[in-house]
Amino acid sequence: MEIAVENLSDLTRKLTITLPKETVGPALDKAYAKINKEVKLKGFRRGKIPQSVLEKNFRDQIQAEVGEKLVQETYFEAVEKEGLEPVVHPEIAEHRFPEDGTFVYVALVDIKPQIELKEYKGLEVEKPVLTVGEEEVDKELTLLQRHQAALKTAEEGHVIAMDDVAVVDFQGFHNGKAMKEVRNENYSVDIGMNRLGKDFEEKLIGMKKGDKALYEVDFPADYPNPLLAGKKVEFKVDVKDVKVRVKPELDDEFAKDIKPELTSLQALRDDIRARLQKAKDDALQGDLDDRIMHKLIELNPFEVPQRLVNYEIQEMLKQTEENLKRSGLSFESAGINLEELVEKNRDVAAKRVKGDFLLKKIAEVEEIKIADEDIQRGYQRIADQYRMTLDEVKKYFQRREEILPFMNELHNEKVLNFLREQARFTSVAPAAGAGEEAA
Repeated sequence: MEIAVENLSDLTRKLTITLPKETVGPALDKAYAKINKEVKLKGFRRGKIPQSVLEKNFRDQIQAEVGEKLVQETYFEAVEKEGLEPVVHPEIAEHRFPEDGTFVYVALVDIKPQIELKEYKGLEVEKPVLTVGEEEVDKELTLLQRHQAALKTAEEGHVIAMDDVAVVDFQGFHNGKAMKEVRNENYSVDIGMNRLGKDFEEKLIGMKKGDKALYEVDFPADYPNPLLAGKKVEFKVDVKDVKVRVKPELDDEFAKDIKPELTSLQALRDDIRARLQKAKDDALQGDLDDRIMHKLIELNPFEVPQRLVNYEIQEMLKQTEENLKRSGLSFESAGINLEELVEKNRDVAAKRVKGDFLLKKIAEVEEIKIADEDIQRGYQRIADQYRMTLDEVKKYFQRREEILPFMNELHNEKVLNFLREQARFTSVAPAAGAGEEAA
């Protein structure tokens, strides 16, 4: 095997690999012998077709099959021989069978970047101080009161108000065309919960059973449902029924109904405060990890292979597509422009790739490895999250394609824990609204 290496960039190598006829000839002969036994041509007995006839009829097919097989058998040997560390599958730019009986193929290989760590210990990171205010406890208490309320059919002529439930038929129209995915019958709209958007629900306030209306809702670009995000939708609405809530009194008995072990309304308020504080602390943990990674990437700049970034983008698109499918949608039906989505995700994908390289480099320098107890904790966490047994979780991770990403995630988490322990946090007041977002 002859290998010629050309540096196309700091991170891309062009390998021109030539395999000798002593390797190629037997591979072609074996493929022709196999197809000779399998095919039937008019005028020839199976297995007795002359080589020249086989080559005339099946040359392209045989060369494609043999070429792919030869690449698979020799590529890894070639990169190992050249001391390269590929980070993603190569692009086979060309391959051919010259007249001299050899086989030549060109592989474009993206290699692992050489990272010189500059700063990673003692990173200075701002840490918002998040506390639970009384108004947040009041809001949660009001939600509990709402959930505990009984629903009863409204009296004749009752107009829809906040906290009522309106049962409606609706059809959405965009640019004058009915949206088949934006329609429903006997749909319960919980006024105040904003599940169909604040504007949609507020326009129902003041209507009553039997009313029909046609109104427009302008959905923001960041609206969670991609089918509606950034669109101006006209809704045709028919109010079929209205139900009102009969809310319980906020007293000690209410607290006992929520949790029998609580003896007073104040005890319930304390319980709510503790739960909200834990939610904020948990959310803050993820936010601090993001801040650490952002700082790490900022202080240790380096280039990453674009093919690897493209691969990460495709993984992100795949995840988005799966989320849409769960809602019965596709990119097309949700009105998503794929080219725009790719560009929108490019910077995020590049940062993910950089972050992963940096964590791996730190793990190498600090000799941070995954231990058996780390894996067991990971299994237990998944078991708790999805209410599975440990045996069920372990069975799921028996396959290589499942266990490798899991191990990579655990390894990165361990490195992040190390960086968190080393970081210097500066307490700051949260930005306006940050407390509610964390909750």
